[in-house]
Amino acid sequence: MPMMKLIKGHWQLIALVALVFVFWSTPIVVPLKILIVFLHELSHAITVVLTGGSVESFSISPQQGGLVTARGGQRFFSLSAGYLGSLALGMGLLLIALRTHWDRAVLGGFGGVMLLVTALYVRDPFAMAFCAGVGAVMIGMAFYLSRPICDLALRVIGLTSVIYVPYDIFDDTIRRSGVRSDAYMLAEEFGGTTMMWGGIWLVLSVLSILLCVKHFLGHDSNLHFGSRPK
Repeated sequence: MPMMKLIKGHWQLIALVALVFVFWSTPIVVPLKILIVFLHELSHAITVVLTGGSVESFSISPQQGGLVTARGGQRFFSLSAGYLGSLALGMGLLLIALRTHWDRAVLGGFGGVMLLVTALYVRDPFAMAFCAGVGAVMIGMAFYLSRPICDLALRVIGLTSVIYVPYDIFDDTIRRSGVRSDAYMLAEEFGGTTMMWGGIWLVLSVLSILLCVKHFLGHDSNLHFGSRPK
C-alpha cells in the first residue's frame, strides 16, 4: 500500500518529527529553537548586505528572540527575509542531508559562519557564548565524526526549522498580532496589517514545505548506517 511504502521509506524522518513535537515544550529543544532564531537573524543580515546595507550588530537571546541592527538596505526585503529566509536555509540543510554527500563540509561551513558572525557582529555575552560554542561544536563534528552523524545533525536542524517557522509566523503575526514583529514593522512602513503580511508568509511557508516534500523527498530518505550509500 502507498501509505506503508511512505512510512517504510521515510520512517526516520517521521520519527524525528515526532520526537521534536514530543519534546517541543521541554528544555531539550530550546537550543534548537535558538539555532533557528540564529538562522532567522542571519537571513535578515544577509538580505541587508545583498541590498546594499551594512550590519552593525547581531544578537540572539535565551528567550528565543533576536535582533539585527543595520544601516541601509531595502527594508521591504530585509523585513520579509527573517521567517522565509530561515525556512529556506533550514530546507536547504535538510535537502543537502537527504540528497548529497556534502554533510561534513556543510556542517563545518555552518559552524564557520557562526564563528564569523560572532567575531564581526555579536557583542552580548549570551549570544557570543551560544554562537561561538555551537559553531565550534559543528566544526568539531565535521572533523571528527562520521558523515552519517553529520547528516543526522543537518536533518535535525532542517526539520526543526521546517516545523518552527510556520508556527512562529502564526504565533508572532496572527495569534499575537500586536507584538512588534517583522510583520508589524512591515505594516507600519509599507501599509497593510500585521495579520495580512503574516498570513502571506504563512501561506508561502506551507506551500514551500509541501513542494519540498512532493518534489525533493524521494522514495527513501532513511540513513543506512554502515551499508549502502544513499
